[in-house]
Amino acid sequence: MKTKFLFVTGGVVSSLGKGLAAASIGALMEARGLRISMQKLDPYINVDPGTMSPFQHGEVFVTDDGAETDLDLGHYERYTSARLSRKSNFTTGQVYDAVIRKERRGDYLGGTVQVIPHITNEIKSKIIENAQDVDLAIVEVGGTVGDIESLPFLEAIRQFRTDLGHENVLYVHLTLVPYLAAAGELKTKPTQHSVKELREIGIQPDILLCRCDREIPRDMKSKIALFCNVREDSVITARDVGSIYEVPVIYHEQGLDERVVDGLGIWTKAPDLAPWQNVVRRVKDPASQTTIAIVGKYVELTESYKSLSEALIHGGIANDCRVNLKYVDSESLERHGLGDTFADVDGILVPGGFGERGSEGKTAAIRFARENNVPFFGICLGMQMAVVEFARNVCKLPDAYSAEFREEAENPVIHIMEEQKEIATKGGTMRLGAYDCELTEGSLAQRIYGQKCISERHRHRYEFNNGFRQTLSECGLEISGVNPDADLVEIVEISNHPWFLACQFHPEFRSRPMDPHPLFESFVGACLHQAKEA
Repeated sequence: MKTKFLFVTGGVVSSLGKGLAAASIGALMEARGLRISMQKLDPYINVDPGTMSPFQHGEVFVTDDGAETDLDLGHYERYTSARLSRKSNFTTGQVYDAVIRKERRGDYLGGTVQVIPHITNEIKSKIIENAQDVDLAIVEVGGTVGDIESLPFLEAIRQFRTDLGHENVLYVHLTLVPYLAAAGELKTKPTQHSVKELREIGIQPDILLCRCDREIPRDMKSKIALFCNVREDSVITARDVGSIYEVPVIYHEQGLDERVVDGLGIWTKAPDLAPWQNVVRRVKDPASQTTIAIVGKYVELTESYKSLSEALIHGGIANDCRVNLKYVDSESLERHGLGDTFADVDGILVPGGFGERGSEGKTAAIRFARENNVPFFGICLGMQMAVVEFARNVCKLPDAYSAEFREEAENPVIHIMEEQKEIATKGGTMRLGAYDCELTEGSLAQRIYGQKCISERHRHRYEFNNGFRQTLSECGLEISGVNPDADLVEIVEISNHPWFLACQFHPEFRSRPMDPHPLFESFVGACLHQAKEA
């Protein structure tokens, strides 16, 4: 079958959930037996989100091949079987960089380089490049209709229908239908104006996903259909739900997948949504519950830990329990002490991050977990702080610290990686992507994974200093995972503790609701056991 293309756009306001919508469409298409690809187009000029603040952009998702990408790619991988790469996300910055390099090489034979056709052709070529050997390519356009920076992307996807034919391209537009409490009614004007903007660009949406906090009545759907020039059964209520994993099920109940395959003329099998329905049941009606503290410095913006929080939910699904997340500001621990912060939690997790701010609060939380036999999980910087804490308080190295925070530390148990020492630029220069790790036979890590060699995704510049390896090992810190090529310590654990494990990599990037990552499944299981023992 010739590859079909589905484009997802958004209007009115940002953060409506285009990424979840695109991912859910992908899940529904796979449930019908189609092979899909997923892609996100970001209109900002940054080359990638790797240098952007988590306060502005949220999490940076990392692919196997080392691309730093938009967090929506995390949704794509969690909802579908697609394994994404650097081709799956590109920005205005990458597009213009590619065009300028071609111009400098003389590829345009002296012609005037313009937005149309040169920029739009570059965008189209990147979309087509990612859509090989699939039945349906799902492409999300970031930003909202009406943004200046989005115009070249919207023009490029407009041309697809002209290039490939009406039957091979479908446009899905996500918009807002707000409920005004003062008036006591839903308002369709924002949706009408959003679609008007899109049509002025030359794109007539085929399906409207109307985000709303309640079901949209049929007469209102008829009004939207009439004013926006779409079929009534193509006006889909995208209502708020208790769990994001309900979205594919809700969309199916609204008939979205039927409208997609009908609009593209695709014959498929009937969708099998039993796995998604089982996930929803376990999320909404679990047999038990546990509470886990996430100790970090971005706690006011949970999007900064999106894959992490979802991976913990996946661990809960595997254990048939609800995971209640308690976000703890590590800087607050520094200012006010621990007090009774962890009195109501069954486990403590310290995630990745950069910079010294809040690091002593993280160290204090780790010490509490170690000394009080509370299950502890450290990831990336969380592992590094666990090593610092152990070196200071068990190995009696009072000046132990990370060279990232104090270069002159007498005992830099964490130091910069050898290949990072001469690098001055920031973007895309860390140790990124998937690397192998060999596990120690009989260790907690090896028992959890059930295999000797694993591969996990990384994003870091600093590492465990092997100069302190013997000292820490003799004091009881077990080195249970090592990269065989660089002799890089990947996992540390404490054997005489109920559950104490920290890793340099980011296991959350590979966790799925129907295939939870084994470390999160085991950690949540340990926390659940702790809750039952309390």
